[in-house]
Amino acid sequence: MGVALSIAIPIIVIAAVIVLIGAARRRETMAAEGRLGRETRRRDRGRVDIVDRPGAADAPTGKEVERAAVIARQQAGADLVEAADASLREWTPPDPAAVGVSRRQFLNRSTVAMMGFGLTGFGAACVAFLWPPFVTGFGADVNAGSVEKLKSDIQGSNGFLYRADARAWITEYPAAALPKAQAAYSAPELSGMEAGLLALFQKCPHLGCRVPSCVTSQWFECPCHGSRYNQAGEKRGGPAPRGMDRFAMSVNSKGEFIIRTGTVIDGPPIGVNTTGQEPEGPSCLGGASH
Repeated sequence: MGVALSIAIPIIVIAAVIVLIGAARRRETMAAEGRLGRETRRRDRGRVDIVDRPGAADAPTGKEVERAAVIARQQAGADLVEAADASLREWTPPDPAAVGVSRRQFLNRSTVAMMGFGLTGFGAACVAFLWPPFVTGFGADVNAGSVEKLKSDIQGSNGFLYRADARAWITEYPAAALPKAQAAYSAPELSGMEAGLLALFQKCPHLGCRVPSCVTSQWFECPCHGSRYNQAGEKRGGPAPRGMDRFAMSVNSKGEFIIRTGTVIDGPPIGVNTTGQEPEGPSCLGGASH
C-alpha cells in the first residue's frame, strides 16, 4: 500500500503541474494580442535567410504587427458615432418571475425539491411495507362455502375434502366428541369444530411432506416416514412430534365456513384422541394399520 502511494503521489503532482501550465498558455492565447510560438519567434529573429534579404532588418516582427492591429481596432472604435436615424424604443421592464431567480437560487430550490421527492417516496415505501398487504388465497381468509354444502361434499369425497386454495383438508368432526375437544383445543379451533367441520394444514409436522388421505383406513397417512393421523388430525402413529397442524376457523352470519389460513395452530400433543376413531380398513402404507 505504501509503495503504491509513493508512486501515485508524484504522478498526481506532475499531472497537476501539466494542467496548470496548459491552462496558463490557453489564457495567454486568448488575450487580445495573442502569443507567438517559439518556432515563429526563432524565424523572426534568428534565421539568416530572412535577415540577409533586402530590407529584412527594417521589417516589423509578427508581434509588432499584431500590436499595431490592436491599436488600429481601438482607434476605429473611438471614432464610431451614433447613427443619426437611430430610434429609441420605450423600455419595458422584464418579468420578475422570469429574471428574478438567479442560478444559485435555481440550484438550491431544485436540490430542495429533489430531496422532498426522495423523502416522500421513501415515506410512501415505508408505509406500504408496514401496511398489511391485500392477499387472497393461502395466507388470507378463505371462504370455503356453506357448512351444509361442505358436509355433503365431504361425504361425496369418501370423508376427505381437499381445498387447494387453502392448502387444507376439510373433514367432519363428530358432535359427540365436542366435550373432550373443549378441554383439548383453543377457541379458534372450536369455532369450526362446533359447526361440525375441521380444517387441517396439508403438511406433516414431522418433516413437511404433504399428507394424503387413505380411503380404506379413513386416516391421514404420510408416505414419507409413516406418520398416521385420524380424521381429526390427531396423531395415531409414526415419528411425528404432534398431531397435524390446523387453521383458525369461523362461521359467518351466512352460515359459511371461513378458513383463516394466515393463522396456523400447532397440532394437538401426542396422546390426544378426542374422537376415538380406529382404522376402518387396511393401511395405504402397508403393514400394521395402527
